[in-house]
Amino acid sequence: KKKLKISGRDLASVPVQVFGLDQLQVLEMSPERESCLRYRMELLPQEISRLRNLTCLYVDSNNLKRIPAEIGTLSRLERLTLSNNSLRSLPPEMGALQRLHSLHLANNNLTELPAPLCQMRSLTFLDVSDNKIGTIPSSIRRLEKLETLLLLFNSLESLPKDVCLLRNLRTLWLGNNHLRSLPATFGELVNLDWGYNYCSCNFEGNPLEIPPPEVCSRGPEEIKNYFLSFHRT
Repeated sequence: KKKLKISGRDLASVPVQVFGLDQLQVLEMSPERESCLRYRMELLPQEISRLRNLTCLYVDSNNLKRIPAEIGTLSRLERLTLSNNSLRSLPPEMGALQRLHSLHLANNNLTELPAPLCQMRSLTFLDVSDNKIGTIPSSIRRLEKLETLLLLFNSLESLPKDVCLLRNLRTLWLGNNHLRSLPATFGELVNLDWGYNYCSCNFEGNPLEIPPPEVCSRGPEEIKNYFLSFHRT
């Protein structure tokens, strides 16, 4: 089999037999979203490195406290979901996952945007919502292919201008932070779909000046219209 789903309310570890499935491509060990369950697995074992053909690894809603360095050997991994765990950090070896294009880290215990993420040139979807991140490193500019960046429910007081270099961004969610202003170059994120897709950008729950003059003077007319309608609501 190339796809395997392991489920169970009391799931606490990866069955050892799994590591013999060297042709496995998709491994899912997450409860169904609508179930509201949380599994009990605290560790992703080092033996995960044996699954060299994995392209998708789903381990949401467990109790993971750390990710082993061996995760960096999964060179074919394209999608990794680690939301709703107890992670405080990520191993630097994750920077070796150059095929990774979707990474979910929402609702963990991270306090800063991990540096290894900025080495992943193929990343197109990054979700680090609800981690209380306070700063974003300037090295985020290396994520040149990034299309979706979700930063809701964090502690951001400012948005670094380096984010405005991510010209392929189509979706940017910044709701429920502490942002008072935006970089003057924010209007250069021309791929944000202001006119037709409300979900392409989210600022709700921030003490922003509305409309922010430094943005309206640089960006398309849709930006000003968006903020004015947001202010009226």
